[in-house]
Amino acid sequence: MYSVEVSDVTGAEFFGNKPDKECKNYKWLYKNYQQALTLMFAVEEINRDPQLLPNLTLGYHLYNTYHSDASTLESSLRWLSGQGQLIPNYSCWGREQPVAVLGGGTSALSVQMGTLLELYRYSQIIYGPFNPILSDKTQFPSLYQMALKDSSLHKGMVRLMTHFQWTWVALVTVDDLRGEEFLKELTLEMASHGICVSFTEKIPVSERRHAESQEPFMPRILASTTKVIFIHGDTDSLMILRYSQVTYFRSWKVWVTAFYWDITMRPRLIDGYTFHGALTFSHLTSDVPGFKAFLRTVNPAKYSNDIVLREFWHSAFGCTDEPKKLRQEKCSLNASLETLPLLFFDMAMSDLSYTLYNSVYAVAWALHVMSLMKSGKRPIVEGETWGPHPWQLHSFLKNLQFNTSAGDWVFLDENRLPESQYNILNYVIFDTDTETLVKVGQFSPNAEPGQDFTINEEAIVWGLSDFKIPCCSCSESCGPGFRQAPLEGEPICCFGCSRCPEGEISNQMNMKHCVKCPEDEYPNKERNQCLHKIVTFLDASEPLGMILTCVALSFSLMTALILWVFVKFQDTPIVKANNRALSYTLLISLTFCFLCSLLFIGRPSSATCLLRQTTLGIVFTVAVSSILAKTVMVVLAFRLTTPGSRGRMWVQSRVSNSVVIICSGIQVILCGIWLGIAPPFPEMDTSSEPDRIIIGCNEGSVLAFYFVLGYMGFLALCSFTVAFLARNLPDTFNEAKFITFSMLVFCSVWVSFLPTYQSAKGKAMVVVEIFSILASSAGIMSCIFIPKCYLILLKPERNTQESIKNNNANSKGRNH
Repeated sequence: MYSVEVSDVTGAEFFGNKPDKECKNYKWLYKNYQQALTLMFAVEEINRDPQLLPNLTLGYHLYNTYHSDASTLESSLRWLSGQGQLIPNYSCWGREQPVAVLGGGTSALSVQMGTLLELYRYSQIIYGPFNPILSDKTQFPSLYQMALKDSSLHKGMVRLMTHFQWTWVALVTVDDLRGEEFLKELTLEMASHGICVSFTEKIPVSERRHAESQEPFMPRILASTTKVIFIHGDTDSLMILRYSQVTYFRSWKVWVTAFYWDITMRPRLIDGYTFHGALTFSHLTSDVPGFKAFLRTVNPAKYSNDIVLREFWHSAFGCTDEPKKLRQEKCSLNASLETLPLLFFDMAMSDLSYTLYNSVYAVAWALHVMSLMKSGKRPIVEGETWGPHPWQLHSFLKNLQFNTSAGDWVFLDENRLPESQYNILNYVIFDTDTETLVKVGQFSPNAEPGQDFTINEEAIVWGLSDFKIPCCSCSESCGPGFRQAPLEGEPICCFGCSRCPEGEISNQMNMKHCVKCPEDEYPNKERNQCLHKIVTFLDASEPLGMILTCVALSFSLMTALILWVFVKFQDTPIVKANNRALSYTLLISLTFCFLCSLLFIGRPSSATCLLRQTTLGIVFTVAVSSILAKTVMVVLAFRLTTPGSRGRMWVQSRVSNSVVIICSGIQVILCGIWLGIAPPFPEMDTSSEPDRIIIGCNEGSVLAFYFVLGYMGFLALCSFTVAFLARNLPDTFNEAKFITFSMLVFCSVWVSFLPTYQSAKGKAMVVVEIFSILASSAGIMSCIFIPKCYLILLKPERNTQESIKNNNANSKGRNH
């Protein structure tokens, strides 16, 4: 506890008593002495400033609370009485009346001090960690907290967990309201990121003293299987862990702490090995100019009246003579605080010292504003002493703000206090027993996402046997290709591993869900990577496409040759007897039937998709209509051609042409409706084959497709029926038998086509349809025209009028 007083004399007077003899362990708290030196540095700096307090000089008193509630209350009463006398409700202060109290390195000490000092309206500026409980102005109206808010510390710790994928960690906290609140915030944040708590250890704080704890906290913690332990609490309470740890023992665990606990502070050097490799969240503060230079000049000779400095020096440097007889030439020749190890002293200003430095300046700035107001009302007479009353300082502290020499803005209004930013420090003990804190990262909660957290993994020294990043999880990690499977009755962090389903992958460790590959990619066999699918279609350059192309061209060429033969021998009886015009129409349509199969070969486009089925439907309808017209004409020729019969008018070529036109016209209308309502379009089939993308044509309207196909089948069935009924007519004058066989082949092919087409996928559908086109067209051509070509080309003697009459006579004889 520090009190700041106003004096009209230059310089500063030192006050202090030797520590209580009953406090046996005070000597190992060397590092706390930096706070006293910070107070000295700030007061000297303010007194040297001619602008800040030109007519005033600051002084101070130092009191030790020994981290005990009773000692805190006793020290507060001694200070109120003045001159170290313990006289309640009596003050021995003279003109050097104190105006403010700086203290409360911990929340408990602040509460103890605040309860008593509030009775006298003394301004209490707390430099310890920010505590929301102390913000209650109803209970503590004269208390001001200088530390920044730590409301994002738990988020920074969880960011560290998620970065290293620690999902099974232990938590150690002090068993008080502040520790309980932090534990609640941290566990909620952990749960939102899927991180579990393996166990929680609470350190009791019924007596705040540095004495050996009766509870074996450290052995229980070290016996756990958890490798990463997060600790929250102040140096005072967590010293119980120091006392209960096993001597000369490395824990092989990673400890993560906050700045509240100075992890380097301990009674002996060997006690630090347990926490080798620990990570600490420390406030990001600016360097105070001149502070390190000041520390280098500090020694007992410079401050000969400071008995505490003499005791510190004697103990820290291991002097052999008595403290009272301390001779600099023997004990501290060329000695400097800078040469002390981190265990004893840190040249870098600690978080508490930085806040204490700002607290001294807060009092100075408040006095500065008060002096300006007083001088504005009435000029101060030379030699006049001005001593403000303690209660007068409140109105100036409430809304005080100022800029420090380090360039930081300081606010005493707690509503305006900014969020803390943190350095992440790595505590390392080298083989030479030297120790240091190395900055390895930073957490800035107000920074842009992605820039708020940084960590340098390569700079971290892990206190583990293998010196690798610890794997901290409840279960064995699930590798790529597997996903985490929750176990019934276990925390979410305890899981099994199951292989990714078909079509999904996991390419990272411990993925909770597998992800589907994009449509243009497919999983490999290990299901840990997506590979690009091969874009495929029935190409004319591949063997199957080349064969089908050659077959289609060959058949179309053969049909064209037959057409040439029929044209060349158009005046012969066979050609004339079978309706030359219908034969020409049928041959031309068959040629296009063969050629339309080429529309199914090659990369599908919008044009080819529109033409494929519609062209097929129309040309096949023309072909089947021509066959139907032929069959009908043969039947009519034999049934309605008696001399003088009126039925002869139905045997004219106009009737056959009308049959072809009407039947084909209906199909054209159906195709037009199809194209107008839901036309076919190119489509990428990504599901038929797992490693390929098949480019095909979507029929648009499946109903329209089957209507077109069904109408064509209906005409074929009619042709087959009529031809079958006319199969016994004379062979020389009709081709009913040939048509019957051709329609039988045609119907068989397309009836087989339907179930095969439905069950096929990808390119197989296209191949099945091309085969049906070629097979049915070839069946019609072979059954109807090959026998005629045989007679025309190889048996010309049978292609005469006399031969036809003889065959006709023989046929009639057989019929009778």
